Amino acid sequence: MAFAAGLSEHPLPTQATGEVIGQVLDALGPAAEPPDLALLFATAPHVGAVEDIAAAVRATLNPRTLLGCTAESIVGGGREVEQRPAVALWAGHTGRVTPFHARVAPTPDGNAVVGWPDLTEASEIDSASAVIVLADPFTFPADEVLRRLGEDRPGLPIVGGLASAAVAPGGNRLAIDDHVVAEGAVGAVLGPGVDVVAVVSQGCRPVGDPFVITKAEGNIVYELAGRPALERLQDVARSLDEEERQLLNQGVHLGRVIDESKTTFGPGDFLVRNVLGGDPNNGAIAVGDLVEVGSTAQFQVRDAASADEELHRMLDGRLADGALLFTCNGRGTRLFGRPDHDAEIVAEHVPRAAVAGMFCAGELGPVGRKNFLHGFTASVVLFGGGDA
Repeated sequence: MAFAAGLSEHPLPTQATGEVIGQVLDALGPAAEPPDLALLFATAPHVGAVEDIAAAVRATLNPRTLLGCTAESIVGGGREVEQRPAVALWAGHTGRVTPFHARVAPTPDGNAVVGWPDLTEASEIDSASAVIVLADPFTFPADEVLRRLGEDRPGLPIVGGLASAAVAPGGNRLAIDDHVVAEGAVGAVLGPGVDVVAVVSQGCRPVGDPFVITKAEGNIVYELAGRPALERLQDVARSLDEEERQLLNQGVHLGRVIDESKTTFGPGDFLVRNVLGGDPNNGAIAVGDLVEVGSTAQFQVRDAASADEELHRMLDGRLADGALLFTCNGRGTRLFGRPDHDAEIVAEHVPRAAVAGMFCAGELGPVGRKNFLHGFTASVVLFGGGDA
C-alpha cells in the first residue's frame, strides 16, 4: 500500500493548498495511480476556502473519493498545529471505497438518519474492513447512530471524529467528493481486503478495585457491590496516595468493562466515562453514559503520564504504511504541556510519516468489538504494515 501526507501552515489558502498537494504528489511518486481515498483537514481560518481547497485537490490529485473536515487544530506527519491556520492532506491506495453523506431528515414517523450505508449482513458491502466518519457535532447524532449500529456489524471498526472548527451550528464544513456541506456526516466504507487496525487510547488508568454494578437506572449508579456508589468512591479516594487523590479531585471517571469474560482488567479494557456528580442523600452517582446492572466498573484517573503510557502501549509492536489520527481537543498542549505528543508517537510507527488527522469535539472508535463516541481519547486508524 502507498500512502502520503502533507502539511502547510501558510496563512493563504491557495498557497497552503498548493504546498500540501505538492508534498503528497512527491511522496506518492510521479508514476503512481490516483489514490483511492484522500482526506483533507483545515483549521478554522480556512473554513471559508474549503470549497476551493477541495476543488483543487480533486482537480490535481484526482482521488477516487475525497473526504474533508474543518477542525480547531490538525495533524500532519509528526506535527500538531493548534489553533493556527493550517491545511493537512492525506492520501492512499486502499482499494475499493464507498463514500456516503448521512444526515437527519424529517419523515412521516419523525426525524430519521438518511444516507448512512447499510452495514447489515445482507448488504453488498457486508465484507467491509472499516468505516471512516467525519461528523458535525451540532447536526448529527453520532452517539445514537453508533448505539443503533452496535448489533448490526459487531467487530466492524467505525473510526473518525466530530468537527471542531465552530461553536455553533453551520460553522463547520464537511467535504465529500465535489460537494461541501455544513451538516450531517460524511464518510467512507473501506472495502474487503484492506489491512486496517483501529486503536483507541482513552488516557486513563484504573484506581481502587473493580466493582459489580448492583443497582442502576439509566445513567445513575446507585450501588456498587451492594453498597452506595458514592461510599465506594469515598473509600477508593481514602485508599489512594496524595498524588492520585489530587488526580481524582481534578476529575472522576468510571470505566465499564467491555469484555466480561476476562478475569483481570487493566487500561484498554474499559469504556471510560465522566462521573458527573453525586447525591449524598441517596449515595448515587451520575455517569455520562447508560449503565447496566451486572456489569463490572472501576474508577479511573486521567493525567498526561497515563495518556502517554497507554498510547505507547497500545501501539507497541505495530508498524503501518499510513495512519489517521483523531485526537481530542483536550489533549495536545492542554494535557501534555507541549505540542505534537500524539502525532509524534503515531508517526514513530509509520516509517514514511504518512499521518494526518484532526483535533475533535468527540472521537469515534471501538473498544472491544463495539464502537463508541469518546472524549479525551486518541483514536487511530493504521493501514498496512504489520508487526514491528
